[in-house]
Amino acid sequence: MGGVDSSLKTIESAPEQTDKLKELYGQVLYRLERYDECKSVYTDLIRNSQDEYEEERKTNLAAVVAAMSQWEKAPTEDLGLPESTYELCYNAACSLIGQGKLTEALNKLQQAEELCRVSLADDSDMTEEDIQSELAVIHSQMAYVMQLQGRTDEALQLYNQVIKLKPSDVGLLAVTANNIITINKDQNVFDSKKKVKLTNAEGVEYKLAKKQLQAIDFNKALLAMYTNQADQCRKLSSSLQAQNPGHPRPVLIQVAQLCREKQHSRAIELLQQFSDQNPESASGIKLTMAQLYLVQGHVTKACDVLRSIEEFKHKPGMVSALVTMYSHEEDIDSAIDVFKQAIEHYQSEQPGSATHLALVREAANFKLKYGRKKEAISDLEQLWKQNTKDVHTLAQLISAYSLVDTDKAKSLSKHLPSADTMSFNVDVDELENSHGATYVRKKAAKVVGENPPKEQGHGEVKKKKKKKKGKLPKNYDPKVTPDPERWFPMKERSYYRGKKKGKKKDQIGKGTQGATAGASAELDASKTASSPPTSPRPGSASGSSTAPASGVVPPRQQKPSSSGATRKKAPQKKKKGGKGGW
Repeated sequence: MGGVDSSLKTIESAPEQTDKLKELYGQVLYRLERYDECKSVYTDLIRNSQDEYEEERKTNLAAVVAAMSQWEKAPTEDLGLPESTYELCYNAACSLIGQGKLTEALNKLQQAEELCRVSLADDSDMTEEDIQSELAVIHSQMAYVMQLQGRTDEALQLYNQVIKLKPSDVGLLAVTANNIITINKDQNVFDSKKKVKLTNAEGVEYKLAKKQLQAIDFNKALLAMYTNQADQCRKLSSSLQAQNPGHPRPVLIQVAQLCREKQHSRAIELLQQFSDQNPESASGIKLTMAQLYLVQGHVTKACDVLRSIEEFKHKPGMVSALVTMYSHEEDIDSAIDVFKQAIEHYQSEQPGSATHLALVREAANFKLKYGRKKEAISDLEQLWKQNTKDVHTLAQLISAYSLVDTDKAKSLSKHLPSADTMSFNVDVDELENSHGATYVRKKAAKVVGENPPKEQGHGEVKKKKKKKKGKLPKNYDPKVTPDPERWFPMKERSYYRGKKKGKKKDQIGKGTQGATAGASAELDASKTASSPPTSPRPGSASGSSTAPASGVVPPRQQKPSSSGATRKKAPQKKKKGGKGGW
């Protein structure tokens, strides 16, 4: 910027301000981002000169208006600029983007594209590739609008088309690459690392506005964090903090890096330090502090931080969050105090507004939920006075007064509607047969079949179900008295003498080990016909018989013993393209 500053001094020191010098003065002011002064210069030039450069001056003025809308969020004024060329149309679209009118901006960019194609069609030397290169800036801006609309896939496709064209404008390439990085975020970091090189091209700093360059630097620091380059991230964020001392984003990047390293306490210290030094931009910082306290389980500390944010503390969303957290900590008094302060704020600022009454309603319901009926009375009275026909609120108020002042409860009961007005004519059968009625037990419908029920005269007699007699034991003898100890377990009966031992002693040692008497007879060679020996099957024990297939649990595999030889596993070939490993 040093050269631009010296140019400005030279122009301002000139003895005579000619039109050509004013044109140059406007260009310098635009580069220095002094848009108000620049607008005045171009407005004066357009008003006081009539030559063939009028369209160029109007294009430049439209660019100034667009820059003010985008970078300074200044309200745009209608200067009556035409949209006859694609440059003018493009600048008008940029102004609409700054105003947040994205759909209109996209339509205007499409008009700019059509105008550009028409203007270039007359030139026979222009190829389709040349036309696409000229359209690149329009397409990149269209992709930006799509990205803002959440159509990231379409935006990414259009951005990549612009990159493939390799336009000569390094500023356009840098912005397009930066926007692709913002879509990738913490995914596809390899692509982001390639794209970030385009933002470092020579001459980029002369093509872009300060806010664009600042955004690119922020994204470089974030990319370093996502690629686990902790030292690089710290270096970039510290540099950004030095360049932008009051900006919260460099500090937030440093805090995010510390959180990745599980240094939450150090992160909170940094946030507190910045908050104390920059109270004007402390709102977002304090929200982050509260989030970190919650991560560590310090709910009350998080509540204290949130209640210190003057800008947000009375917002319904903040009140809801605080009440929920205090309820979690079973601190009902603090939760009620949050409601009280918020209601007092709206009572003085917006009495009777929808937000005010909604907070009163929620406060009353909260107090009733936690048995604070006495404290709920004032809220309920306020609600009932707003709408005396609200029977639900009146009933709640009477219920609350019944514990405090029974006479007051009785007097309020007179305002309740009579029982006759509250009665409903309900068709029970229709209700049971309705679509919403579930789990209704209905009588089984009578089936008209081949055997209709017999006529039983005037009075039907219900058939009594016969009780089934209990089954008696097979050895039951009615003459013998049953054993009085028959319900006790056998071991607890008085006549139990234990199991008889030694019954199978004489069988021990006879026959093969583990074989039954029947099996030993089969294995006795003297009782079988002589036959040639057969070789054992692979995998079976030599000389053992096979077990029957049905009803046998398959054997479990055993680990090879440590002393035995083990088979080595043959190495497998590494798959191409896969991650490391066998």
